[in-house]
Amino acid sequence: MKNRILLGIIVLFIISCTQVLPPEPVQPLPTQRQLRWHDMEFYAFVHFNMNTFTDREWGLGGESPGLFNPTELDCRQWARVCKEAGMKGIILTAKHHDGFCLWPSEYTEHSVKNSPWKNGKGDVVRELADACKEYGLKLGLYLSPWDRNSALYGTPEYITYYRNQLTELMTNYGDVFEVWFDGANGGTGYYGGANEERKIDRKTYYDWKNTRKIVRDLQPMACMFSDAGPDIRWVGNEEGWAMKTNWSPIRRDEFYPGSPNYKELRSGHEDGTHWVPAEVDVSIRPGWFYHKSEDHKVKTLPQLLDIYYNSIGRNASLLINFPVDRRGLIHENDVKQILKLAKAIKADFALNLAKNKNVVATNIRGNSKKYGPQNITDNNNDTYWATDDGVIKASVTIDFGEPTEFNRFLVQEDIRLGQRVKKFTVDALVDGNWKEIASETTIGRKRILRFPNVTATKVRLSIIDSKACPVISNVEIFKAPKIIVEPQIIRNQAGEVSIKGFDDGLDIYYTLDGTTPSLSSAKYVKPFLLAHKAILKAIVVDPESQKISPVSVARFDVSKEKWKIAGDFKGEERAGLIFDGDENTAWTVRNKPPVDFVIDLGKTLNIKGFTYLPDQGKWNPGIIFNYEFYVSRNGRNWGTPVSKGEFSNIKNSPLWQKKEFKAKKGRYIKLRAVSPAIENGRVGMAEFGVITE
Repeated sequence: MKNRILLGIIVLFIISCTQVLPPEPVQPLPTQRQLRWHDMEFYAFVHFNMNTFTDREWGLGGESPGLFNPTELDCRQWARVCKEAGMKGIILTAKHHDGFCLWPSEYTEHSVKNSPWKNGKGDVVRELADACKEYGLKLGLYLSPWDRNSALYGTPEYITYYRNQLTELMTNYGDVFEVWFDGANGGTGYYGGANEERKIDRKTYYDWKNTRKIVRDLQPMACMFSDAGPDIRWVGNEEGWAMKTNWSPIRRDEFYPGSPNYKELRSGHEDGTHWVPAEVDVSIRPGWFYHKSEDHKVKTLPQLLDIYYNSIGRNASLLINFPVDRRGLIHENDVKQILKLAKAIKADFALNLAKNKNVVATNIRGNSKKYGPQNITDNNNDTYWATDDGVIKASVTIDFGEPTEFNRFLVQEDIRLGQRVKKFTVDALVDGNWKEIASETTIGRKRILRFPNVTATKVRLSIIDSKACPVISNVEIFKAPKIIVEPQIIRNQAGEVSIKGFDDGLDIYYTLDGTTPSLSSAKYVKPFLLAHKAILKAIVVDPESQKISPVSVARFDVSKEKWKIAGDFKGEERAGLIFDGDENTAWTVRNKPPVDFVIDLGKTLNIKGFTYLPDQGKWNPGIIFNYEFYVSRNGRNWGTPVSKGEFSNIKNSPLWQKKEFKAKKGRYIKLRAVSPAIENGRVGMAEFGVITE
């Protein structure tokens, strides 16, 4: 009996000596709540509140609750759209800076309980919570720390008020996956009728340690967002991208809501002390709240795809905002574009070419199958390939077995053991030779690379530098289809025309006589000069699938090569932006109307009209409403205007404006901005042109 016991002890000792231990974690590490948040990956923001009905981005706080009256509010529509788009949750602006509450808070009269909507018996937060539950989505809530309505703001009593509202939200609506704390704090406001400016110390005023404790106690699995976390950080911009180098850790104690060093949040810190991963927040329109004037400014599919790959594809999550309209619905234009994105993402990742392929590595931890390279293609995120301790340079090669075409490369670290990789490359074996197709820095939870189509028999991931032995849980390779959308056409001031498709490897065909282009039309090869009037139409064609895009149409008049600003703004450096053919650039002057914009056309033309495009930026500064237009041969004698009036509804619809009149010869033209559509002390334009006979 003793011999058997001794033998068992010896066997156990031998097994324990030969067992290969997992890699030691690299600090800092994500918590369980953060790991669950990482799995959310793609979810929605909904900005819907008092600003929706006042056509503002930031309300002042003195707005009447009577203004809040959606006619068709349907949170189930929001949830249905988000579910169809592949999103996993919705974060609602329960209270924005103006202090209006979308739930019947016990602590303020400035809420839905005093609105005409549902005779004051409604609760938007409750309706959304129920809709999320029905559609299998998680609920998140935004509670602005700044309150421009409350008379208490800026005093110690406000902190109790704020915590009471936070407690209501954390108690009455079920599980909450994320709580959003904004960095905008302090400034002018209504403040119960005081109508003054109030400043607070952003570092200390909210006593964040104890305020956050409410969330921890009532919603222990909810992650909290702010510039400083503590769980999730702002990415440092609202444009929809993270840096290529993106560490999940940051030196958290260096930040607070509204920190001036916010740009560091874009890439995190290699030596970060806390795990605070980045969330990319971006609106599907220029503004966060609904404005009818932005119905035509919903982001295009190419723009949304860039956002997806530059957020989720760069170790961040993606929070896309829907500015719900005055009906209480996600606008049909927004729905159309987000579903286009969902369809494109599904197509991009339809077939994993690396799944279950043969894989070899230059080093395997303890030569153990448990940490072998086959783990990166087994479709199991709980397994991983790891190297021996101290081996931070290693590679793993996936063998397709035959020439295979691809254009996407996805790689993940097992972040349960920390973020490790500092630099990596991807190479492809093309016609027997290794070719580098990417050289990048961090990986993190997920990194997705895009590149032109490559045909190779093998693909190699090489870890060039790492904090410790690399721990790679997943590699996927895809051939995404080309995005076939109408091409972009631009003619610059020199008269040079450029036509561009979204993807590489596409053919472009065009006509100059107004006819519809086809495969037998002129093929675009490089930019070309077009000095005369023409109607240019163009299509994109995928040579592989023969899919054809919708037709792009550009109507060009005479070239603007010799145009220059004259009059009061002669020599103005940025004036040329109104001739550059790019609708996204603008020239604005800080002058109160009337303002005269005088242009020397360089030669005498027979002019019968003009075109004007307002600034297409987020804030639409300087939109001209009433105008007068003059034509002169010498730039001194102007006579009476050949056209005058208004650009009707331009504030709500800042599209191309076209005015025609009886033709008149002249070399100089003058557009007089008589009055603006929005009083802001500025007038300007994005693009300007003339119509000639």
